Amino acid sequence: MSKILTQIIYKQDYHLWLETTLKQLQERDLEHIDWDHLIEEIERLGNEQKHKLESYLLQLLKHLLLYQHWSLPECKNHGEVEIDNSRVELRKLTKSKNLYNYLLTVLEEVYIDALR
Repeated sequence: MSKILTQIIYKQDYHLWLETTLKQLQERDLEHIDWDHLIEEIERLGNEQKHKLESYLLQLLKHLLLYQHWSLPECKNHGEVEIDNSRVELRKLTKSKNLYNYLLTVLEEVYIDALR
């Protein structure tokens, strides 16, 4: 499949573009790969993971801060569930050394956001 046709497919049928690009990579057909869109998708995927990490971290920190002040048992129970859920998701994401290091760089900034 030509590079121009692959670029057209990207705009019209994203899933077909993914399948086509994967097949081209598997077959080492580097000449026909839609490099511009592939690079864009890889960058977007990385940004999505970072955003997800920041979101779970923010929720964890907010619930930890609130947990200190909850007095009603049902509030504490709900808070514990939310804290556990956020921890589980963060543990999954930080299996990646890159995302773990990213967490360390944004921790202070996200903590400040959680205080608001």
